[in-house]
Amino acid sequence: MKHTALAVALACFIPVSARAAEPPAAAAQSGEQSVTTPGGKATFLLPAAWGKTVQGNAVIVTPPEADGSRTAIVDTGAATPDEAVAEAWKVLGLSPKFLLATDAAPRDGWDQRRFYDYDIPANAKRVVNASALRKGKGWTVVAMDVDQAIGEKRGSQYGKIFQRLQPAGYTRETFAGRTAHKLDAARLQQVSDFVEQMRKDYEVPGVAIGIVQDGKVVLSRGFGVRELGKLDQVDGDTRFMIASNTKALTTLMLAKLVDAGKLDWNARAKDVYPTFKLGDAATTDKVLVKHLICACTGVPRQDMEWLFEGEKQTPETVMTTLGTMQPTSGFGELFQYSNPMAAAAGYIGGQVAYPGTELGAGYDQAMQALVFDPLGMNDTTFDYAKAQTGNFAAPHGYDIGHKVEVMGMGLNNTVVSSRPAGAAWGTVNDLLKYVQMEIDHGLLPDGTRYIGEAALLQRREPQIATGVDRNYAMALEVNKSDGVTVIDHGGDMGGFHSNMMWWPEQKVGAVILTNADEGVYLRGPFKRRLMELMFDGEPQAQPAAAATVKANREGFDAFVKLMQWPADAKALDGLAARYRNDALGEVNVTRKDGKAWFDVGAFSSEVATMPQPDGSLAFVTVDPVAIGFMFIRADKDGVRKLIVRDGQHEYVFDEVK
Repeated sequence: MKHTALAVALACFIPVSARAAEPPAAAAQSGEQSVTTPGGKATFLLPAAWGKTVQGNAVIVTPPEADGSRTAIVDTGAATPDEAVAEAWKVLGLSPKFLLATDAAPRDGWDQRRFYDYDIPANAKRVVNASALRKGKGWTVVAMDVDQAIGEKRGSQYGKIFQRLQPAGYTRETFAGRTAHKLDAARLQQVSDFVEQMRKDYEVPGVAIGIVQDGKVVLSRGFGVRELGKLDQVDGDTRFMIASNTKALTTLMLAKLVDAGKLDWNARAKDVYPTFKLGDAATTDKVLVKHLICACTGVPRQDMEWLFEGEKQTPETVMTTLGTMQPTSGFGELFQYSNPMAAAAGYIGGQVAYPGTELGAGYDQAMQALVFDPLGMNDTTFDYAKAQTGNFAAPHGYDIGHKVEVMGMGLNNTVVSSRPAGAAWGTVNDLLKYVQMEIDHGLLPDGTRYIGEAALLQRREPQIATGVDRNYAMALEVNKSDGVTVIDHGGDMGGFHSNMMWWPEQKVGAVILTNADEGVYLRGPFKRRLMELMFDGEPQAQPAAAATVKANREGFDAFVKLMQWPADAKALDGLAARYRNDALGEVNVTRKDGKAWFDVGAFSSEVATMPQPDGSLAFVTVDPVAIGFMFIRADKDGVRKLIVRDGQHEYVFDEVK
């Protein structure tokens, strides 16, 4: 849920996260096409309604929108990856300004993988990158020039293309039919050693993990410290922000109401809560309760109101703001993740449980009574004062010098008004109780039934595709792409990144909580390593983690080199003291000793300047709390302006005189 640079925000479809392909027959049922590249070197899946054009040794694919977004997939016999990528850009008639090339570990049948980033003007609003994949002596190159809004909206479809881009004739690994090993002491030690090595490599101060198998906690432990510079160690009872993992707990509360006959997943939201509104009247009429937490209504990410005005918002204003949002794709068409929609789900559930209460209070009471208390989750709370006493972790992030520092909580505090979407604090040991209940289909450890099986499992029914054999359900990701089912969800706030997961057929579950922004990169390898140890999988986790450490540092250094630091004095002198946008409120600029800080209310950060290739200028926040947040100077007709963008929205701040 944390705001990050565009490259991270669109990571769901950038090729670096691609996985190998399923047999073509698996795709045909959904209207997708299995496509072989013109040179016969690779195959991929083309989403339904997308276009493709063969041009020599390349196939150019385009989304349904006629906006100029193009992706070229090119077979080439070039001697080097750099030469292969240059050939691909010629196909598109482009020569973007090179920024960085990084290497990833071999995977998915590819012997070598190299990824390219470019210095693209922020005002271009484009996603431009490339990847070179080698099998034997031949290269397959992907070169993307995509409208930023289309990239975000259709991120799940781009993900399908790259998830299943594979060398021709390659058969991907599958764990189908394999019996999971017991996670004995030796295997658990391998997990622990791997996590500790990743923690050190990624410079994460503290990590906690837990694993259950066959109804027992087989591992619960911490690594490192709760706060840099202090000696207090992390353990299984250390509280972290669990961020968007809160959503699954929120849907569990809703399922309890469904089980009690007080709520229906298929009821219209406005019939349950008459003042509910989403966009126009026609859109509002279509929204069912289950749509609030399925990421399937086409409502895009729109978190800026929360991030900029979080200290002023209340649950009531969050619901009001939701009424101004309009889907950018049809119901059931595309996966688009929405925090305000999830917040609305929780608040409506709270009103069903405790009619007439204040929205936040009703939700808090419902969560305590229906989820936390019956599951024995005694250290899980929305009380930030309580959470940050005793055994708790502090958030951390990099400063502009790539030094890990304790991060302020200003940005994290903004989520309180949207708390059903991501504000809970919790521990590994508490979350393992939840995971075990999920594995046991609603039973508690003593055998008593906590929730009816039907209401619980309805939350796992696929609602919208996020990839091949990957679907988002009700705040749960259901992934069958490796031949076995794993259900999981992640959580991301400033300096806190987490994941909880379970393999229902194998009766195994796990949780990982981290207290630094780099902790986001521990989650995937942790899950992969568990699968390798359970199913004798190919050893991919360690080389992938090691390669990403190197690539991340190279990417960070390249990004910083684009900045002017210290910031350009003349540019700072040209800033107004105050800017305002009707939706996001004010940005106040303060100066001291030739430096400048942007204060948006919820957080404040010093800024650097970043000249853009088109001659424009960006101001970029550099403090760990919000590093990489970009404000584009857009002065016009004597009025000083700043522009802030997310994937599908643009906000113009005008000078306040």
